[in-house]
Amino acid sequence: QVQLVESGGGLGQAGGSLRLSCAASKRSFRFNAMSWYRQAPGKQREVVATITSGGSTTYADSVKGRFTISRDNIKNGVYLQMNSLKPEDTAVYYCHGEEVVASIKGTLNHWGQGTQVTVSS
Repeated sequence: QVQLVESGGGLGQAGGSLRLSCAASKRSFRFNAMSWYRQAPGKQREVVATITSGGSTTYADSVKGRFTISRDNIKNGVYLQMNSLKPEDTAVYYCHGEEVVASIKGTLNHWGQGTQVTVSS
């Protein structure tokens, strides 16, 4: 079973930057798309950014132009560079990896444990 482990969360200031990292426990394991989600208190979990195995990226409107997702297929990691932070970015951020399983003709979802990001005004 592969695990995803996030790091890099913490306290940031409005207008500042933070960088989140997520590493898979098995370097040989290959994910299809990898994403960052976040969940603020009292709100549903939402997708922040996604990057495919080919490097195509999509972003939530709320973070476009401020956040950048990237991945390292050799290290099997995904990263989220967060710039121009806003207090509304405060949330628990989760790493997600999509595994394609041919035997079930479907996908499996893998989640990290989450890392807290708090942005002060």
